[in-house]
Amino acid sequence: MALVTTKEMFAKALNKDYAVGAFNVNNMEIIQGIVEAAQEENAPLILQVSAGARKYAKPAYLTKLVEAAMIDTGLDICLHLDHGEDFDICKKCVDDGFTSVMIDGSKHEFEDNIRLTKEVVEYAHAHGVVVEAELGKLAGVEDNINVDARSATFTVPEEAAEFVERTGVDSLAVAIGTSHGAYKFKGTPYLDFERLEAIHKLIPDTPLVLHGASTVLPEFVARCNEYGGNIPGAQGVPEEMILEAVKHGVCKVNIDTDLRLAMTAEIRRHLVEHPEDFDPRKYLGPARDAIKRMVQHKIRNVLNASGQR
Repeated sequence: MALVTTKEMFAKALNKDYAVGAFNVNNMEIIQGIVEAAQEENAPLILQVSAGARKYAKPAYLTKLVEAAMIDTGLDICLHLDHGEDFDICKKCVDDGFTSVMIDGSKHEFEDNIRLTKEVVEYAHAHGVVVEAELGKLAGVEDNINVDARSATFTVPEEAAEFVERTGVDSLAVAIGTSHGAYKFKGTPYLDFERLEAIHKLIPDTPLVLHGASTVLPEFVARCNEYGGNIPGAQGVPEEMILEAVKHGVCKVNIDTDLRLAMTAEIRRHLVEHPEDFDPRKYLGPARDAIKRMVQHKIRNVLNASGQR
């Protein structure tokens, strides 16, 4: 068991019609549910931490929880920084023992994004850490990164090839129509697979990453609303679209919103049905089980990653 990079994971997944799940973590129960699912499914695993999660749980707690998960399960795990917005946070995570970092310079102009990404790549590679970058903008909200749908821009294939060549980045998050949060589409879901194919054709050896890839399963939205929630009209990426994306170079699929929905739905249900409970273990235990079931569903039906470790 060890903290590992994504190099071997992605090398195995590339062009093999399966992807590695990258699940966002914030606390102990979420981590436990995810790793138990990956252990039972014998699936490769990335646990990723956003800037917001670092602020909420504190870096020392999160890294020790991941260390405990490895000891408990015997799994190799990649610990990844999700949406690092500058060099400093990427450096801190490298220094804290993360094995993968994402530098998100997508809000910058092309040349500035290259400069920033290259700076992170040079530092991370010198410490044995891999780097993910982003080109193009996704609509929605990811912690303090907010991109309005009207200003969201898709990744240009030729720019993607140039970007990878000039930065030496290990994987690339591309914008083809997904978005962050629970409201990914206002109308009919659409992903630009033609664009994705073009990108993959130009950089066939570069693992691609799909952000904002939660499916926002209607039953969990309905359960949240049934027990006092207020999230009407939420809509995610259909599972068949993610399966199609995986056929065209996508090796990493980011999942966060679905975990939140599963956990919140179960907590809401428990507290409504058991108003006498005030011990957090009474509702966090079932919530942890809901996380596990959700991750197993993703591994089996969306990522095709069961038995791939």
